[in-house]
Amino acid sequence: MNTTTTTLLLTLSLFLFLSLPTPSLSAERCNSHDKKVLLEIKQSFGNPYLLASWVSTNDCCDWYQVECDPTTNRIISLTIFAGNLSGQIPAAVGDLPYLQTLIFRKLSNLTGTIPSAIAKLSHLTMVRLSWTNLTGPVPSFFAKLKNLTFLDLSFNDLTGSIPPELGQLTNLDAIHLDRNKLTGVIPEWIFTGTVPDIYLSHNQLTGSIPKSFGYYNYTTLDFSRNMLSGDLSFIFGSNKTVQIVDFSRNTFKFNLSNVVFPASLTSLDLNHNKIFGSLPEELTTLDFQYLNVSYNRLCGKIPVGGKLQSFAVTSYFHNRCLCGAPLPAC
Repeated sequence: MNTTTTTLLLTLSLFLFLSLPTPSLSAERCNSHDKKVLLEIKQSFGNPYLLASWVSTNDCCDWYQVECDPTTNRIISLTIFAGNLSGQIPAAVGDLPYLQTLIFRKLSNLTGTIPSAIAKLSHLTMVRLSWTNLTGPVPSFFAKLKNLTFLDLSFNDLTGSIPPELGQLTNLDAIHLDRNKLTGVIPEWIFTGTVPDIYLSHNQLTGSIPKSFGYYNYTTLDFSRNMLSGDLSFIFGSNKTVQIVDFSRNTFKFNLSNVVFPASLTSLDLNHNKIFGSLPEELTTLDFQYLNVSYNRLCGKIPVGGKLQSFAVTSYFHNRCLCGAPLPAC
């Protein structure tokens, strides 16, 4: 084969190779609708540096703060956390139909109310809108999100009452409404599925604990620092499974003497109430990690045994006539 023929064959082979269709190495995975919505969200916040990776020329599955489903490539998580971002949560978040996780957290310049468009996101399992300056009520529309397992609206400026509709969330593992400015009474939540951990501390709630709360087995209840009153002894019982309770800094008033505490209890905080009676002997059988009954109206000798003498004087002081170690002898 001469040189001319060889050159001709090489040229022809190169031409055929270059003319073959080749798959793009940069084929975009991100759904075009989801990408458009995310860019609208970025624009609504004034194109902040926190969302600098959200560039239209890049695949949005590679952007920070978002996550795509590996099979469908639809946006399933939007997590905007701890940055300089100002404005209100845009209604456009409701246009990400496959979203499972929605988080706006530690954003002190995030203001306004919680948009009703979130109610369209039927696949949501986690909503965390916390440590912001959101205002307005706790929306009852969260009850429509039947797949929710975690709802956190803590550390905001939310006002108004707690919607009773939230008790309809049968898959909820935890609800955080603490550190707001909520008023009114705790609703008669009737749980028909999972019994969630409930955090309502640091609000302005009044009234007594609904008797319906005695029907369920909780793991954690935190109602501290409100203006709640009445008897809450029905929360306890030998058949209960509660582990952590904090009812401190309210005006609860009941006789502690005959309360039966469950073996599961590891943390009990009742300080700054109007609780009277004595400390039950059965407390010595519990594996306490934390105990505080100070600033009440308790009397009698602190039972000896278990973990009770391992706590400091501050766990018991400022009672009417409580005595015995670690307090002065009776």
